[in-house]
Amino acid sequence: MTATFTDRSPRLIRFARRVPVWIIIGLLLVVVVYPLFWLLTGSLKTQEEFLNNPTWALPEDWTNFSNYVEAWTTGNLDVYIRNSILAVVPALFFTIVFGVAAGFALEVMVWKGRGPVLLAFLAGIMIPGQMILLPLFTIYFRAGLTGSLWPLIITYTAIGLPLTVFMMATYFRSVPREVFEAATLDGANIFRMFWTIGFPLVRNAIFTVALVQFFFIWNDLLIALTFTTRDDLRTIQVGLLNFTGQFGQVQYGPTFAAIAVNVIGTLAIYLFLNQRVMKGLTAGSVKG
Repeated sequence: MTATFTDRSPRLIRFARRVPVWIIIGLLLVVVVYPLFWLLTGSLKTQEEFLNNPTWALPEDWTNFSNYVEAWTTGNLDVYIRNSILAVVPALFFTIVFGVAAGFALEVMVWKGRGPVLLAFLAGIMIPGQMILLPLFTIYFRAGLTGSLWPLIITYTAIGLPLTVFMMATYFRSVPREVFEAATLDGANIFRMFWTIGFPLVRNAIFTVALVQFFFIWNDLLIALTFTTRDDLRTIQVGLLNFTGQFGQVQYGPTFAAIAVNVIGTLAIYLFLNQRVMKGLTAGSVKG
């Protein structure tokens, strides 16, 4: 009997040590999962349910998708998503192309003055974006660009470049210099060295930087709110801010549905790209 109790004591001690960890994990899951569950269930409620029932009440009809239809049609959610895509894709493309090229030039190429140039990009990270909005709006207005999405594209590219250049320069710094020296001895020019050697080695790092910049641009409210002067130019964040029904009344069901579409879409993109981001950043250097 004593021997049996002695054998079980270490198991009981290990179990007791794991209980607080399980409790903490359970609390974190509740904090993370419950708001998403509340958002999804709220998108299935009618306006009467929001006004008459408690906020924690579940929807009466779990197949009520009319809020999504109303958000997509009456609420112009399709227009807001289209504008966000038209602003995100070009800005992300220019940011990645210029940022990767600048990072390669600052870390791999040897030329006089690259240190001060990198410091200038680092100084750009420390400039608050709120300080440049009013001067930029004046410039865009005088240039006649306020009636388009170009102010958003240009501003997102300019704000995203300093961080992108710094991160890509850091990634290129981790690549062994012997790889580029061997390519130089084989007769590769700088463009071939960048495209066939440098780019594949930091491909997964580019996905990481692109993911960071994508979420910054897609979730931005202040810049889009400043430079969008018409309803047909609003991005999804500005559209959600002004998501009202007839006579200015807030329609909770369609609003919850629009937020759910935005959250689930960005979450799906993160889960899809996360597999690429987690791969080794220098995996290409060991390929034959």
